[in-house]
Amino acid sequence: MTLMLDVKQLSKTFTLHQQQGVVLSVLANTGFEVNQGECLVLHGPSGVGKSTLLRTLYGNYLPAGGSIRIRHNGDFCEMVGTDPHQVLAVRRTTLGYVSQFLRVIPRVTCLDVVKEPALARGHSEQEADSKARALLSRLNIPERLWHLAPNTFSGGEQQRVNIARGFMVHWPVLLLDEPTASLDEMNRAVVLEMIDEVKKEGTAIVGIFHDKQARETVATRYYNMLTQEYEDVV
Repeated sequence: MTLMLDVKQLSKTFTLHQQQGVVLSVLANTGFEVNQGECLVLHGPSGVGKSTLLRTLYGNYLPAGGSIRIRHNGDFCEMVGTDPHQVLAVRRTTLGYVSQFLRVIPRVTCLDVVKEPALARGHSEQEADSKARALLSRLNIPERLWHLAPNTFSGGEQQRVNIARGFMVHWPVLLLDEPTASLDEMNRAVVLEMIDEVKKEGTAIVGIFHDKQARETVATRYYNMLTQEYEDVV
């Protein structure tokens, strides 16, 4: 199997300036590997740092130390301490991220929000539009909403728009932060199918799934955030 993500001795601290500068250590010596076609599910109680880890991998948080190497265009790219332009380049073609919340520019339509990753890759407007419509249909977003701004949608609808956007293009490495959290049973099943499909296409996934059934459906291995050890899927 091809190694896609290699994390070693990763640490992240937060300085609480309103609490007399107290330094809070959230990640310490975190390390794991994810191969092509694997889904590594982060495991552990709330507050252990799972979402912080994903944001650090994506570059939203600056780590205090350690190494994050991602296979980008055939070679490993060290993300810790790299130039911001390189981070953006990796995000454009290699590293995808579906967060818990949809953050969009007001008044941008649902279709345009979903199409953006494909257009950024140079796909034609027609190709992007066709793919976006197919994904929105599959995720049961009513067509009457497609030309409206998604910040007016319900929480579950916004999450499905977020997922459609995240699955618009192929990502060699994909980070998933509770992608099924606010979904009903029918739409949760659709999303789990989509995750299984991209795994079969070779995407390496790191995900957070508080739903036990979702975890067990997609996981190749578990990574226990407390013990910092792998756990096999039973």
